[in-house]
Amino acid sequence: MSNGEREREARVLEAVRERREQVNAAVEQDLPPAEPERLYAASRHLIEAGGKRLRPALVLLVAEALGGESDDYYAFPGLDGDEVDVMTAAVGVELIHTFTLAHDDIMDEDDMRRGERAVHREYDLSTAILAGDTLFAKGFDLLTRTGAKPERQLTAIRRLAETCTRICEGQELDVEFEFADQVLPEEYMRMVELKTAVLYGAAAAIPAVLLGADEETVDALYQYGVESGTAFQIHDDVLDLTVPSEELGKRRGSDLLEGKRTIITLHARQHGVAVDELLDDEPAEADIDAAVDRLHAAGSIEYARERAEELTMSSKERLDVLPESETRALLADLADYLIHRRH
Repeated sequence: MSNGEREREARVLEAVRERREQVNAAVEQDLPPAEPERLYAASRHLIEAGGKRLRPALVLLVAEALGGESDDYYAFPGLDGDEVDVMTAAVGVELIHTFTLAHDDIMDEDDMRRGERAVHREYDLSTAILAGDTLFAKGFDLLTRTGAKPERQLTAIRRLAETCTRICEGQELDVEFEFADQVLPEEYMRMVELKTAVLYGAAAAIPAVLLGADEETVDALYQYGVESGTAFQIHDDVLDLTVPSEELGKRRGSDLLEGKRTIITLHARQHGVAVDELLDDEPAEADIDAAVDRLHAAGSIEYARERAEELTMSSKERLDVLPESETRALLADLADYLIHRRH
């Protein structure tokens, strides 16, 4: 990584950190402890466990790119002079994301999330389901409180509802893939777009809707989010194989060990690699190295990297609808960061 790339990454991380702190403070106001105590403790469990807050940070950055910097996201200037509570919309998007995590962990029977016990492990299955449902409802409730013009607020709510539907469709495709004899890389890409990337798209489009941007701008920002979000997930597939366990925060090669379908393994299967035979149940580090070498030789890891790069390049071109500014440049750097991060 060049010095210029390091500087751009540092700027992105600092920008996200600043907005993460503001979002965390807003969550305390918008999702306070309440009765029943156990339900709200479970609802707040994953939020209190941390997280990058990339999606709400994206909401705030897009608003800045459209309307200029502001010290008060709760009264952000719209494009026609009206004030919009962009922060509340950002928190709403984050609550929807957290809802998906809680329910995803239930479906996958995962034990851990963000270094903490999953909600259904820390509490119980019924409470975890209710906590996810509470986050879902609260997310939509917050989107009704932005103060934007009613027609814009309705459009934003409709976009978020469509996004949640797409997420469910993507989750179901992921479930079906477990039982499918064959899954093509293109089918996997569609699943990732629905399950993961559409919420990035919503995070980029919703502030544009609320602030009164034209349809061309809203659609371009949505595609920026979708393409960046898809590249983000592809890069996760690469990281699972290429970053040491202690840096990754989980065992390297866990996707292979668990038999997960990824863009890398699907490409490898198409090119004659017996993916299921690459690792036994308790592989040593040398075995994982050998498996990664085999995937490199098949061109599968490079194929994933190239797809992520192509998507990122396209996503950055979508930003041409925004006026030139430091924040627009930051959004482009954010897209690059998503496919060059180490964890």
